[in-house]
Amino acid sequence: MQNDRVYLFDSTLRDGAQAQGVDFSAADKRAIAQALDALGLDYIEGGWPGANPTDDAFFDALPPTRRGRIVAFGMTRRPGRSPENDPGLSAVLNAAAPVACLVGKTWDFHVDLALQTSLEENLAMIGDSLALAVRRKQEAQFDAEHFFDGFKADRDYALACLRCAAEAGAAWVTLCDTNGGTLPGEIRQIVAEVAAALPKVRLGIHCHNDTENAVANSLTAVEVGARLVQGTVNGLGERCGNANLISLIPSLVLKTAFETGIQEEGLRQLTGVSNLLDERLNRSPAAGRAYVGANAFAHKGGLHVSAVAKDPRSYEHIDPGLVGNRRHIVVSDQAGRANILARLEELGIDPQSLGKPKLAGRLVAEVKAKEYQGYAFDGAPASFELLARRLLGEVPSYFALQRFRVTDDRRLNAKGVLVTESEATVTLEVAGRASMTVATGNGPVNALDLALRKALLPQYGILADMRLTDYKVRILTPEAGTEAVTRVMIESADGEGQHWVTVGVSPNIIDASFIALSDAIHWKLYRHGA
Repeated sequence: MQNDRVYLFDSTLRDGAQAQGVDFSAADKRAIAQALDALGLDYIEGGWPGANPTDDAFFDALPPTRRGRIVAFGMTRRPGRSPENDPGLSAVLNAAAPVACLVGKTWDFHVDLALQTSLEENLAMIGDSLALAVRRKQEAQFDAEHFFDGFKADRDYALACLRCAAEAGAAWVTLCDTNGGTLPGEIRQIVAEVAAALPKVRLGIHCHNDTENAVANSLTAVEVGARLVQGTVNGLGERCGNANLISLIPSLVLKTAFETGIQEEGLRQLTGVSNLLDERLNRSPAAGRAYVGANAFAHKGGLHVSAVAKDPRSYEHIDPGLVGNRRHIVVSDQAGRANILARLEELGIDPQSLGKPKLAGRLVAEVKAKEYQGYAFDGAPASFELLARRLLGEVPSYFALQRFRVTDDRRLNAKGVLVTESEATVTLEVAGRASMTVATGNGPVNALDLALRKALLPQYGILADMRLTDYKVRILTPEAGTEAVTRVMIESADGEGQHWVTVGVSPNIIDASFIALSDAIHWKLYRHGA
C-alpha cells in the first residue's frame, strides 16, 4: 500500500497500565484520553472492557473526543466457542467505543502452548471474531501477537493469520513485536516481505522496548510499508515499555515526509502531555527525555552557549518551541516567554490587545518563581489560568481566609470500633462579613473542603454541585524527611461535566491542600461569572 499518511494509535490507557507501579483511576483515564485527543491522535485505546472495574467505568462514561476514536481492546473468541457466545468477546463488542481491536495468536508455538488447540481452529477464531466485530462496530482491527517470532518460526502460518483477519474485514492488521527482541534490520526485512506478500492489507506496527529499539523499529517499519503506529506516552508499558509516541511523533512530523493527523498546535502540546502523564502518576518527569525533557535543549557554558547564542541550529536539531519545550541556558536562563504566550492564547488572552505589553514577562517571572517552589502548571491548567487572570486583575476576591484549624481524633467509638475522624474549623470573610464554620470528614482534606463549602454556599449557591474527584500528593524534597515540601494536585468536577485540576505547594500538607482547594473554588466561581 503506497501512501504517505501514517495513523497514530495510542495504547497508554491499556499497555501503559501494565507497567509496574501504574494504577490509573477512571478519572485519570478520561483526563489522559482528552489530552491525547487534543494532540490529534487517530486512535485512543481505552482499555479492556470486562477486565476490571476501572475499565468498565471508563467505557460506561466515555470522554468526548473531537478527533481521536476510542478503541475497546480484547481477544479473539476462545477455542470451541462461537463468537456470539464468548463472554469476553461480547464485553468488548458491547462497549460504547466505536472501534474494536482484537488480539490473536500468530505464532504456532503459542497456539499449541497457550491456546492448546489446532492451527486450523486458531485461524477460525481469528476469522470468526473479526467478522463479528466488523458487523458490530464502526471499525475492527487485528493485533497479531508475537508476529515476528511467529514469522521466523513458520512464515506461511503467520501470513495465513494476517490474511484471515484481513479477509474477515479488519481495517488494520498490526504486526506486534510483543517480546521486544527484534532489531531494526529484521523489522525492515520482515515488514517489507509482509507488505509484498499482502499488498492490499493495511499494516500497522506495535513494538516493545526491550532492546531500546522500539521507536527505531517503528520508524523502520513505516519506511517499508506500515501505515499505523501503536505506542504510548513516555514509552510507558510492561517490562521495558512500548514505543514512545512523544519522541516518535515529532520524528515523523519534523524529520520525514510522511503525513499524520498532528497539526502545529498539537505538536506544541507534546511536552505538556508528557508532563501531564507524570503528574497523574505522581512521578517526576525524566529530564533526559528526547524532545520534551528539561535537559533536551539545555546548554551549560563554554562553546555550546556561545554557538547557540549566534545560531541555535548549531547545537539544537529543532526549535524547542515546536514541541512545547524551551531552551535553557544554565548560566543565563532566557526560557519561557514563547511557551507562556502559547498558553495565554489557549486561554483567549492577548496581552498586547489588552494594553498590557509587559504581562507576558511578568507572568514568565511568576511562573518560574512558582515552579522553583515546586508548582507544576502542566498538570494543573486551572491554577495557571487563575495566575494569569489575577495578573490581569480579572479574578475578584470571592473570599478571604482569616484562619483554619484541622484536628484528627483517633478513638474507640461506643461499639468498641477504632475510628478516625477529622474536624476542620474555618474562618472566612465572605461578602464583607466574617463567617466561622465547622465540619467533620473522613480525612483532614475532606473536612476542610466541607467547612469551606459550608461557609461559602449561602453566598455562592453554584458551588453545591462541585465535588473533589481526585487527590494526589508528591513529596518534593524527600531528603528533608518529615519536614519535606509537598505538592498537592486536586481534580474537581461539577454537575455540568466540567473537570479541572489545581495545585498547591507548602511544607505543610494541609496548607498545600487548602491552596489547591481555594484555587479550585475560585476557578469554578470565576468560570460561572460569580
